[in-house]
Amino acid sequence: MRPYSKVIIRPLLTEKNATLKEVHNRVAFEVAPDANKIEIKKAVEEAFQVSVQSVNVLNVRGKVKRLGRNMGRRRNWKKAIVTLREGSTIEFFEGV
Repeated sequence: MRPYSKVIIRPLLTEKNATLKEVHNRVAFEVAPDANKIEIKKAVEEAFQVSVQSVNVLNVRGKVKRLGRNMGRRRNWKKAIVTLREGSTIEFFEGV
């Protein structure tokens, strides 16, 4: 198994994710493109010492962007929405 630092790339801090955290006790992360739900669950439990109830994963397609005459694309990435069990919180998100 890979170390959790290779699975979890960064937390996603947006208004929508802040609402998910408050209402449904869910947190969102950008994860490695080849990570599966089992690896993500173990990585979050190991990194933050919390109990994970479920993991939902989706692939986000990169947007096509334009700079003057030049066209380009942002990269594709994978997003994981992790539902924590009742009573579990991640302190990293509390001050946001």
